[in-house]
Amino acid sequence: MAARYAVYYAPEAESALWRLGSEWLGRDAETGATLRQPDIPEIVALTTSPRRYGLHATLKAPIRLADGTTEAEFLDAVATWAASETPFQLPRLDVGSLGDFLALRLSKPCPELIAMAGRCVRSLDRFRKPPSDAELARRRIESLPAAERAHLLAWGYPYVFECYRFHITLSDSIADDTLRARLHDAAAAWLEAAELENRPMAEACVFAQAAADQPFILTHRFGFSA
Repeated sequence: MAARYAVYYAPEAESALWRLGSEWLGRDAETGATLRQPDIPEIVALTTSPRRYGLHATLKAPIRLADGTTEAEFLDAVATWAASETPFQLPRLDVGSLGDFLALRLSKPCPELIAMAGRCVRSLDRFRKPPSDAELARRRIESLPAAERAHLLAWGYPYVFECYRFHITLSDSIADDTLRARLHDAAAAWLEAAELENRPMAEACVFAQAAADQPFILTHRFGFSA
């Protein structure tokens, strides 16, 4: 599999949220360092997928580069788009559930965020290699609502534009309600000092995955400067 690239929101490297969130997952996605996780039963097994992706919220979901495009061109385009965006503040983030997994979620809607994420998707979509039939099947396209199915076919990801759901994933899917509730309380306590109020949205980060069996690494941070 060719390398994949994603554009994510990630907390500033020096922030308490980056430090505590990365420790919760057990890996610093920028340095690649393995981190000691909180002393919570089963946390290693329950954070396998988000640990591989790193602490983030999706703006442009992972893509393979379209034929005829290069990594350098993609990075230049991300830098150009980011420079056109104006920094703003996110509403407070709270630990909550999204389906069966835990995530940091917005405490209230943020139209600026939805608009910015939409511009990111549109600006960079020329670099996206269309998904294969197998990739579409893995998304269970037939089970998606009509709007999400249309977005998946048009943009390679169902949760864009009016379907966009900002979230920083904190766990794998947890079917057991009691276990999920217990981990929720532990995550809320762990992140209590993570400065979740009025977080800046002032940059976008490129994460790269060299191969399917490799984790995503934060390779570039591009500031908003309009």
